Amino acid sequence: MTTGSHENVGYRRLFGDEGLTYGVGFPLTGERESTPAVDRELRLAERAESLGFDGLWARDVPTYWPRFGDAGGAFDTWPLLSHVAAHTERIALGTASVVLPLRHPIHVAKSAATVDRLSGGRLVVGVASGDRDPEYPAFDVARDERGQLVRERIAALRTLWREEYPSIEGEWGELDGDLDVLPKPTTETLPLLPTGNARQSVDWIAEHGDGWLFYHLPEETLQSYVETWREETDGHKPFVMALRLSLADDPTADPEPIHQGYHAGSEWVADYVRRLDEYGVDHLLLGFDAADPGAAMTAFATDVLE
Repeated sequence: MTTGSHENVGYRRLFGDEGLTYGVGFPLTGERESTPAVDRELRLAERAESLGFDGLWARDVPTYWPRFGDAGGAFDTWPLLSHVAAHTERIALGTASVVLPLRHPIHVAKSAATVDRLSGGRLVVGVASGDRDPEYPAFDVARDERGQLVRERIAALRTLWREEYPSIEGEWGELDGDLDVLPKPTTETLPLLPTGNARQSVDWIAEHGDGWLFYHLPEETLQSYVETWREETDGHKPFVMALRLSLADDPTADPEPIHQGYHAGSEWVADYVRRLDEYGVDHLLLGFDAADPGAAMTAFATDVLE
């Protein structure tokens, strides 16, 4: 076990070897406007692990806003990942992503460290500033202060994980050295991946994050982002991209854009994945648009990865 750093078991599973790794995001069933069947989610999580996927990523969506059209899987992030941890063995577990302005850092620190401990060090924590406007007044949070809140909470999380009986304060509250937050994670600090811009500059993300999780980008734009990231981090921190994918029945089908991704045949997807690897993407977080998501995962593993 790596100690004194952020490189836990999950981080090494996703980023420990050269070359692109692959993960899938909850809800694996594709249910976007209601609560998915948990037994089906678990079966798909187990299938993803058996097929050789490297990560399972849970989202943090506190409330359902029908206008947004996406409930994010409905289940709370931490109990879901704990349940998944009990039904899997090796696959990394990630958050994509915890909306820090809406979460108290003590709760996040304790919940994340708990999942990390229960899973044997498999947790990687994506963090974000959020994008659903009605949630900020619901939590009595000033939307315009999201950037500052992200910075304060990341600093608080690092301190809460690293120090015993810390003395720390912020707009969220204070600890004066009389209280500790347990458990501590399996490594000195959990790996934190800011998502999108998180209301921060790239150089700030490079300095304070352990990687960068970004949304789907056109290829030329993606190359530019990855090159900038490599320059900012001397090539030492990973770049993750999310992608929605709909596999066509015809393996030779040309790509057609869909939201945050493509509908395409497996031959084009295989070439596209090779290019992502060449550009320097380290992990691809996939969401499958399919009536049978299990079959789609299997087809990706057999027709693209192999």
